[in-house]
Amino acid sequence: MTMTSTAPPTPTETDVRRLNLEGREILLVGTAHVSRASVDLVRQVIEREEPDCVCVELDERRYQALSQRARWENLDLKRLISEKQLSTLLVNLILAAYQKKLGEQLGVLPGTELLEAVRAAEERSIPVALCDRDVRVTLRRAWHATSFFRKAYLVSALIVSLFEKTELTEEELARLRETDVLSELMQELGKTLPEIKEVVIDERDTYLAEKIRSARGNRVVAVVGAGHVEGIAKILEAGKGSDLEAINTIPPVSPAWKMLGWGIPALIIGALLLIAWRHGASTAGSSLLYWILANGIPCAIGAALALGHPLTIMTGFAAAPVTSLTPVIGAGYVTAFVQVMTRPPVVREFETVLDSMATLQGWWRNKLLRVFLAFLLPGVGSLVGTWIGGYEIFSTLLRP
Repeated sequence: MTMTSTAPPTPTETDVRRLNLEGREILLVGTAHVSRASVDLVRQVIEREEPDCVCVELDERRYQALSQRARWENLDLKRLISEKQLSTLLVNLILAAYQKKLGEQLGVLPGTELLEAVRAAEERSIPVALCDRDVRVTLRRAWHATSFFRKAYLVSALIVSLFEKTELTEEELARLRETDVLSELMQELGKTLPEIKEVVIDERDTYLAEKIRSARGNRVVAVVGAGHVEGIAKILEAGKGSDLEAINTIPPVSPAWKMLGWGIPALIIGALLLIAWRHGASTAGSSLLYWILANGIPCAIGAALALGHPLTIMTGFAAAPVTSLTPVIGAGYVTAFVQVMTRPPVVREFETVLDSMATLQGWWRNKLLRVFLAFLLPGVGSLVGTWIGGYEIFSTLLRP
């Protein structure tokens, strides 16, 4: 779409869906999150329509992140670790790093058109409604809905995306700038990962539609990704309300996983008691020592590979044998907490984290990323140690 300063073009039906619902007019502005044309289009629609309310496809956290209103100094890493939110933050940073890399090639950062919608509305004193679901709920529901093998696939794909150096051709860049490509990507996602598509697309279509429906005023402009327009329009035109509570909660851990989480520690402790009964206290003591070393050493090695503080390494060795016997907390959370306390990241490292993530060296140079390494590597070491120690204990138990 060609934009001129003298005569802004009227958006086509491909860009804007106009709905008339019981005396209310709702304009769905479908945008490409990486398109300069979308940024211009959003402002033009708001200036021309002068709506009673502007809805945007953002939740409070994403809005603060995009607008940089939440300063890095206010990010409490210790609280995030204690609430077991470190992995969620890491996924968000990986996605942000990928979007930043794409945005640099396209010449506009993803989400710019959403901020432009907010700015245009505020300039005209038009109320703004943040209509998207909390990104943490979306991520955790998507993770919960994904099978173990799909989880492995997604994690590997995220890791690979960090270090990809593929440069887009001019044809590919032009295609990405077109709004229709987002709809195609949504359809492709539904074919390959239907469970993810249901959470990330379908549920959010429902959530966005209900928030747009409840926005005040008779004329509403809603700025959303092009891939959401069709789904939102169908839901709004159907006229039936939806229960948002059902899709705005994080599903509890299944009883089977809880049983497994407590069952493995119970088996280990039970096996040690049986060893003491069958083979004597000395053999049980040796098995217990093996368990401590089998868990502590790999966890400490993981902390050392993360270039953790010496106290982090020692804490990993001491914590792993204990945390492996409880599903309440993992060794990685303990080592990450100690790393934050001993070597806290500075503001500059928060601000450069997305660039640092693009290189292997950056993960060890940036203190924030080193916290993640101090979370991941000791956790992997503890997991390996649990299997090694468990195997030795049950081998001893089954010995004649």
